[in-house]
Amino acid sequence: MIRRTLCSLAVAVGASLVPFSPLIGPAFAEAAPQQAQVPGYYRMALGNIEITALYDGYVDLEAKLLQGASKAEVQRLLARQFLSGEKVQTAVNAYLLNAGGKLILVDAGAAKAFSPTLGFIGEQLRAAGYSPDKVDVVLLTHLHADHVAGILDAAGKPLFPNAEIHVDQGEADFWLSEANAAQAPEAFKPFFALARQSVAPYQAAGKFKPFRGEADFGGVTAVPSHGHTPGHTSYLVESAGQRLLILGDAVHSHAVQFIRPEVAIEFDSDKKAAVAARKKLFAWAAKEKLLVSGMHLPFPGIGHVRAEGRGFAWVPVEYSPIRGK
Repeated sequence: MIRRTLCSLAVAVGASLVPFSPLIGPAFAEAAPQQAQVPGYYRMALGNIEITALYDGYVDLEAKLLQGASKAEVQRLLARQFLSGEKVQTAVNAYLLNAGGKLILVDAGAAKAFSPTLGFIGEQLRAAGYSPDKVDVVLLTHLHADHVAGILDAAGKPLFPNAEIHVDQGEADFWLSEANAAQAPEAFKPFFALARQSVAPYQAAGKFKPFRGEADFGGVTAVPSHGHTPGHTSYLVESAGQRLLILGDAVHSHAVQFIRPEVAIEFDSDKKAAVAARKKLFAWAAKEKLLVSGMHLPFPGIGHVRAEGRGFAWVPVEYSPIRGK
């Protein structure tokens, strides 16, 4: 009897200490849904370099842009990743490297060149604790607007006023040529105009500096991967024995182009070369177990490539605390 009484008392006292729940009473108002997403940045350590992935936003790409597989096959591969429909949400990413206090940004996003769902690199950079005027170098994988337009702010002035802008010389020669622009199909003329417009203020300030081949930027080496565009470039980041290969636009669809790397996309200027470059990069990453990142992989777009069958598989990084040296 005494034991039963003490147990009842303990339960009563314990219950009195539990905060009142709105699920069992009307005392509290319902919490309003919060519509905002968290800031789009993700940090990791690569040896002595801090890598910050930055989310510029997304664009819905039409599945029919993928070429080299039937519509049914593309939809089957999308379905394997629980994707479906005529359009697929595709991320636009950039990567900030803090190497001994030197800030190197690889690509800069789209600004508002395409869609209101893009153009947030500046905001994400600030949310991650960095000011755009502290960026020392911007390395561009190529001059498509969703990679270069973000070097300007909303007023059309340099977002990175103290940075040097680097891109492959062949890329600059192609997209900045007024003669090429004049001969281009009407649908492509805006791409030429946006490339020229984006780099113009940096050219005027003597800060636009194209390079050739496997240029070295101090722990970051240019890796020619031409095909998507005439001078498309990937970048290899190395520190303390660790490596990250930034693929750029070597892949647009993780659901399709890893398992079927022979599938091109309509935007590829030389589809045969783009496919060859992708296969070479994937094989290298798989063999050497390199970390890789891509501008159109699901954010943060960092992971590994695994050889699988006649193709490859994408293995995204797991969220984790920053592990230093």
